[in-house]
Order: sequence, then structure tokens, then C-alpha cells
Amino acid sequence: MKTVLVVGGSRGIGAAAVQAMRAEGWKVESTSTSGADGSIAVDIRDAASVEEAFAAARERLGGLDCVIANAGINVPPGPIASFPSDRMRALVETNIVGAFNVLRSAAAQVQDNGSIIALTTSLVRHAVPGVGPYAATKAAVEALVRSLAKEVAGRGIRVNAVAPGPVDTDLFRAGKDEAAIARSAAMSPFNRVGTPEEVAAVIAFLASDRASWISGQVVQPNGGLV
Repeated sequence: MKTVLVVGGSRGIGAAAVQAMRAEGWKVESTSTSGADGSIAVDIRDAASVEEAFAAARERLGGLDCVIANAGINVPPGPIASFPSDRMRALVETNIVGAFNVLRSAAAQVQDNGSIIALTTSLVRHAVPGVGPYAATKAAVEALVRSLAKEVAGRGIRVNAVAPGPVDTDLFRAGKDEAAIARSAAMSPFNRVGTPEEVAAVIAFLASDRASWISGQVVQPNGGLV
């Protein structure tokens, strides 16, 4: 049985990925900031905490065939001219430094012929006022993914990013009224936002042997947004 660690698997896309991977027959462990419900506690901003989480996952699973780097944050949007520096620093510490810590551990510890998948966003390519700082941190993750894919290819490890458009999660809905949600839905020609399960299906495919010839790519489940 293949093994996978979902970093950030307690809710939203991460929780859907846990369920999708189990449905595919994988043995799954996940992390959260609190360690609730049997998950492994981790603060991805802290490299030592990430190493400890990976050690716990290897002990539980017996090895790692796949890592899904899903953990990240968003903050209230705003124009760059007035964007608070503490919000930007929070984005950088979690979405860039945290992602780097996870990808670094994954590169060292995923077994040969395994896979690594990181979550980013289609807003890297579809500019929206107010979300530039968030999108910038996810663009950095995509740069890491592309380089890492070349670095570990000699071991048969595939590295890809999944970049959804708007997805109906608690994180997406936070701070939005129905009008804002409707505007997000209108960004797709299907006039709706995606579901966590739709994104998780893409993640599960990329982790599988069916995606054996896909690496260094950014796959965008976004309903035709871009």
C-alpha cells in the first residue's frame, strides 16, 4: 500500500484530499496546526517542527511515497499601496517559508519514484485587485516546484502544483458576503465556484501512476477561469 502525508489536511481542500487518497487505496496521515483528531501537529513556519512532523509520519506510515503540501493562509485583501506590512509578513512566513520547509523535507524524504504535490492558486495568472500579495506568495511556490521537479527527477520523483480557482471552503468564504461570492462565481464561465472534492480529484490523479509522465507542471482546476 502506498503512503501519503497531507500537510494541512484538517479542512477544505486538504480534508478532501485525505478522503480522495484513502478512496484510491493509499495509507494516509495528515497534519494540522493543533494536532486534533489524530493528525500530526506542525507549525510549517518552523523548520524543526516540520522535520518532527515528517519523522512522525514516517514512523506511522513506514515511509513516504507522496507528500501533498497544502498548508497555507490567506488574509483580508487590499490594495498594495495600503497593504499592512504585518499581513504581508504573515503571508510570506507561512506561504513561502512554510512551503519551502515542507518541500525541502519532502525532497529529502519521499522515496524514489514517489511524488510531491503543492497547492497554489490560479490567481497567479488571473490578476485581481487586492490579492497581489497572496498571489505573489503562491507564485513563489510555483517557482520552487519547477526547480524541485528538475532536482529530484533522477530519483524518479515527480513534482507538480495544483492551482485552483475559487473553491468553496471556509477559507474562501471568510470575510465575504453573498455578493462577493457571486462575483467569484462569475469569474468562471460556468458561473460557480469549485468544490474541494473537484480539486482533490486532480490531486489524487497527479499522485497516481496514471500521471507517470507529468512533472514540473501547474495544473489549474478552475472552471475555465484562465
